[in-house]
Amino acid sequence: MSQQTHYRACHLCEAICGLEIVTDGPEILSIKGDHNDPFSRGHICPKAIALRDLHQDPDRLREPMKKVDGQWQKIPWEQAIEEVAQKTAAMQRDNGANSVGVYAGNPNVHNYGNITHGRMLRKALRTKNNFSATSLDQLPHHLAALQLFGHQFMVPVPDIDHTDYMLILGANPLASNGSMMTVPDVKKRLQAIQTRGGRFVVIDPRRSETAELADEHVFIKPGSDAFLLLAMLNVLFDNDSINLGHLENLVVGLNDVKQAVAGYTPELASKMTGVDSDVIRRLADEFSQAKSAVCYGRMGVSTQAFGSVCQWAIQVINIVTGNLDRVGGAMVPTSAVGNVQPGEPAPGHLGRYHTRVSGLPEFSGEFPVSALAEEILTDGEGQIKALFTLAGNPVLSAPNGRRLDKAFESLEFMVAIDIYVNETTQHADYILPPTGPLEHDHYDFSFFRLAIRNTTRFNEPVFEPPKGALHDWEILNQLGQAITTCKGEKSSALPPPHVLIDMGLQQGPYSAKAGHDQALSLNKLKANPHGIDLGALVPTLTQRLCTDDGLITLMSEVFEIELARLAELSDSESKGEIEGNCKGETNSLDLKLIGRRHVRSNNSWMHNYHRLVKGKPRWQCLMHPDDMKARAINDGANIVIKSRVGEITTEVKASDEMMPGVISIPHGWGHQRQGIQLGIASQQGGKSANDLTDDQYYDQSTGNAALNGVPVAVIAM
Repeated sequence: MSQQTHYRACHLCEAICGLEIVTDGPEILSIKGDHNDPFSRGHICPKAIALRDLHQDPDRLREPMKKVDGQWQKIPWEQAIEEVAQKTAAMQRDNGANSVGVYAGNPNVHNYGNITHGRMLRKALRTKNNFSATSLDQLPHHLAALQLFGHQFMVPVPDIDHTDYMLILGANPLASNGSMMTVPDVKKRLQAIQTRGGRFVVIDPRRSETAELADEHVFIKPGSDAFLLLAMLNVLFDNDSINLGHLENLVVGLNDVKQAVAGYTPELASKMTGVDSDVIRRLADEFSQAKSAVCYGRMGVSTQAFGSVCQWAIQVINIVTGNLDRVGGAMVPTSAVGNVQPGEPAPGHLGRYHTRVSGLPEFSGEFPVSALAEEILTDGEGQIKALFTLAGNPVLSAPNGRRLDKAFESLEFMVAIDIYVNETTQHADYILPPTGPLEHDHYDFSFFRLAIRNTTRFNEPVFEPPKGALHDWEILNQLGQAITTCKGEKSSALPPPHVLIDMGLQQGPYSAKAGHDQALSLNKLKANPHGIDLGALVPTLTQRLCTDDGLITLMSEVFEIELARLAELSDSESKGEIEGNCKGETNSLDLKLIGRRHVRSNNSWMHNYHRLVKGKPRWQCLMHPDDMKARAINDGANIVIKSRVGEITTEVKASDEMMPGVISIPHGWGHQRQGIQLGIASQQGGKSANDLTDDQYYDQSTGNAALNGVPVAVIAM
């Protein structure tokens, strides 16, 4: 066999770095960064190299599996689709449409077949019980975008390549490679800010890898960021530092914001956050006086009890300092496909209906995952009795994972579209595995809409799929049609995703229809396998606002309610910390738990690749030496960590990168459950942080899980 060179993107995180993959027949000889990719410029991280392990993984399922008497058996695709469809239709006929739920995990957004064709399954089911990893992650981003700009996907990103001052809260892009901010080679891009005389500052309860590189790192108590952000706004108003720039005639409600933040002084914020009031004033002054500046916050501020307030306040800071829709500030990318503009579908909505048990609101047709277990375990009309999971492992990724484990075990019927038997899919009756990522084409639909530079690229498959294998979109097409047929109805299959992408390209802002000189099409992308640079971000927001009146209304009812809730908390001086709505006794839980990421670990299934898990353990609990000394705990010892919902035993590591009073456990570990068929992963140490996180601890406006700032106690063994 002769060697071939293939060019495509790494799909394992949001950076979507370009790759050069050399193969010889079925064998991968090398995986390197594509130096001709205009966006990633040859950069890759260790995850890309592990694509070889993923492709060759003996634990990866390649044929449909059916559980018979507790044992997995391979069955033909035709049988699997027919049996799943019949049982699903019967379940809904006997118990109602809402008796079937759907959970879509994080990998769906990295696989364009799931994005384009997931609606086939949901359309066939017509259930209100839809859930996804959105409410474990970035839902506050979408709420802020919807309320301020009129569309849930109108999410501004930092113009990191041109900014003079970047304020980063609760984010570690050196580990995540950017998040809700597609930014390959982020380390060099952050260093470039410093090289051109700018600054970037990190505010975080942990001195992370990004904080180590920053000009300044500021410790902050977990879950208190809303106080700091509102205090910065307070300073901006007090110092008459408001400058709306070219948005002046489009912004409504400035005085409403001024009144709302009047009580959030730097002194109050200092008490609640642990950040010195003079530092808060200085940060506000530096931000407003910089030639250009951008405020950016991620998981640490999104997944907390006031995550929506944080993401709203971040955008308001960018707006009132004239740094929204401005070079060097926060801008909305102009993507080749799915470019958001007035009249675009799916702008989003909140609270049209609510969960039956806790009354949590839907957002754009999805309920918060925090409510999933109780919707399965609580009897009554509308109870979820069957579940489809799509590339998700909520037992490890959602709060109170042990309760979810119990809930999934109680289901009458469960189907997983997945490539592994994992902590979640072990409960399924059927597992339907799609082709591997190198066996199908791909387009990074979601991440081009979040990219810090306008770019586009189409990925051809590296390998032909095995005979009889189905792509994810083919599974979804067939399932949707089969379920509909079993209900005595009809439906039409969607065309392949590449056809839909081609249609999008030819309707988008770089099309002949839009008068673009170099009109894009799928054929043109195929002729440019390294990708096409479409240029730096440019101000477009004034022409693209999707609000009904074409204005940016700073204050809306949902944030008025959240600010009132925050004010009640700040009035209770004896509290002195953020408990959000964490229910139950927490007085004895004197520490705060936060998560963390590592560049080698993006999702739990990456722990099954030797290239990524080898070396020093990265799953230990990090704890400040003073906190360990106070509890007579030795470095490297085993400890017991307790929360309201559970406890785990794990190893502790002393680290002064932690703020005193805070501990950190990374997401996605804890593979030692029975029934798991993952070889390397099951041999790894570490416990699931989500056996401690609380399903009753969430952002009340959205139900987004509060995975950071969870009250815990640590006890020496």
